[in-house]
Amino acid sequence: MIRSLFLGALAFVCLASTASALQLEPYKDDLFAYPGILKTGDSGDYVVIDYNEMRDINGRDEVPERRVKQNYVSLQPKRSQKDLVVTTDKGPVKVIAVGKLDPGAAVITIYLHGQGGNRQQGMNDFTFGGNFNRVKNLMDRNGGLYLTPDFSDFGDKGEAEVTGLINYFKSQSPRAKLFVACGSMGGSLCWRLAQDAQSAKNISGLIILGSLWDDHFIGSPSFKRRIPVFFGHGSRDPVFAIDKQEAFYQQIRTSAKGYPVRFHRFESGNHGTPIRMTDWRGVLNWMLSVAP
Repeated sequence: MIRSLFLGALAFVCLASTASALQLEPYKDDLFAYPGILKTGDSGDYVVIDYNEMRDINGRDEVPERRVKQNYVSLQPKRSQKDLVVTTDKGPVKVIAVGKLDPGAAVITIYLHGQGGNRQQGMNDFTFGGNFNRVKNLMDRNGGLYLTPDFSDFGDKGEAEVTGLINYFKSQSPRAKLFVACGSMGGSLCWRLAQDAQSAKNISGLIILGSLWDDHFIGSPSFKRRIPVFFGHGSRDPVFAIDKQEAFYQQIRTSAKGYPVRFHRFESGNHGTPIRMTDWRGVLNWMLSVAP
């Protein structure tokens, strides 16, 4: 009888802990919802999303690809937005921050730009259909922190700079789940971070947007820790072939039973489509629910 009561109490504690996991509150969900689902598979982990440039760019933007319509945007995060310089072991790193800079951020999201980008890209409120403005608002309104840094390259030095940045902000908010989103060539840094033992302890999930793959992730410290991985990819991406990215997604699935990995395919989408269309709240809430 006592053992049964103990097991019952333990189960209640586990359920309460799961139920209390942070979830981001809705923010313009109706505007940023996927326009249509064409197909699902892998118990919902693989989703094919209807994408149409005339509707999802021309119909959404006031000036196509330059300025989204005003109703997609709130400039509330501007009140907390700061341009900072963080000192790391590899020298100073410029970073723009939005949200809770004081210790105790509830969640941290970092966006790493691709080739030719800079820290301004992921802070632009009006490009990419207002999707960066949405993640800024999601972090700002939920006690979180959003960061977009500059870095020297996509190799050793850039990795060291981003690692230093992660170490600094994680030390400020040690209990926060920290997610790294990488666009295009920035994905090479995501995979590098995943293989570093120290970074793997600090990172709770990777968001790969129109980016590349890396077979070395299998067996890496992050893989062994089972951090969730999300892939967003356009079916017509001319830079990184979708067939190879889908094959890598399946490789992760088959390498570890039940591994938390999802793939959203934007049918007819191009290289930048996942940055414009990915549902930040849906992805982050999923990660928050399964992250170690």
